[in-house]
Amino acid sequence: MKKATKQEIKEIHQLFIDRYSDAVTELEYKNVYELVIAVTLSAQCTDKRVNLITPALFDKYPTAELLAHADIEDVKSLINSCSFFNNKAKNIIEMAKRVVDVYDGEIPLDEKELMTLSGVGQKTANVVMIEYTGANLMAVDTHVFRVAHRLGLSDDKTAIATEATLVKKFKNNLNALHQGMVLFGRYICTAKNPKCNKCFLTSYCKTKESFKV
Repeated sequence: MKKATKQEIKEIHQLFIDRYSDAVTELEYKNVYELVIAVTLSAQCTDKRVNLITPALFDKYPTAELLAHADIEDVKSLINSCSFFNNKAKNIIEMAKRVVDVYDGEIPLDEKELMTLSGVGQKTANVVMIEYTGANLMAVDTHVFRVAHRLGLSDDKTAIATEATLVKKFKNNLNALHQGMVLFGRYICTAKNPKCNKCFLTSYCKTKESFKV
């Protein structure tokens, strides 16, 4: 695969910023506690589906304290239309317990501390920090992974390695770049049948349809 040149990287960076500087997550939440849960549930599940599930969950368990004492079967029944709901129910209850025990019921706003919470990996922690604090971080989901590879920005095999590469290449405005790459991958540079006729980056594309992830 051809790699993007330094000049191309600079231009791609600017085009994403110009178009997506105001972009935010499509997950619906009222506070950082709700955001952590929504992002956790969104792993291998669409934001649309998560937004259908969370109102009843947040209504019943509006705080970490209440969720920490929740009955797991009840939580499962509230999120059972989400992929891996058994595991996610266990994780969000364990997450709430640690938030109560270690952080006095307040979600820690630090990516390393977030990663000590059950079910919160590097990607989830970074997404929360990007969305809630505007932190200069990158998070790589399937959309960002695909876009980065199609544009010749990365040929890494894993999301974590791709993240490191994008951080090194772009350096700043990473939060806007992340949000932009997610939306671009979700609506334009889709896995199947990418909408190349609507794309503003066709001249930078290295793979057209050959990279499907």
